[in-house]
Amino acid sequence: MANHKSALKAHHKSLERQERNSRLKSRMRRAIRATRRDMDAGSDAAELRESVRSANALIDTVAGKGVIHRNAAARHKSRLARRLRNADGS
Repeated sequence: MANHKSALKAHHKSLERQERNSRLKSRMRRAIRATRRDMDAGSDAAELRESVRSANALIDTVAGKGVIHRNAAARHKSRLARRLRNADGS
């Protein structure tokens, strides 16, 4: 247990950050999964583009808050874009 008041506060703040980061990452993962599910279901192109756009916005938000690295965000967005191109082509 923390021996100093400041250490106790730092511990509480780290737990709050952990909870917030976990919530944001879960939201991002759910958005990515929903987009991929739409692609697999064969939704129309306009709906898929809108789904990818909203997922990308959420990925950017999470990266902007420092929850994931910007390169990881770019990787997620790139994979979604590639799947969208392949879905449009088929």
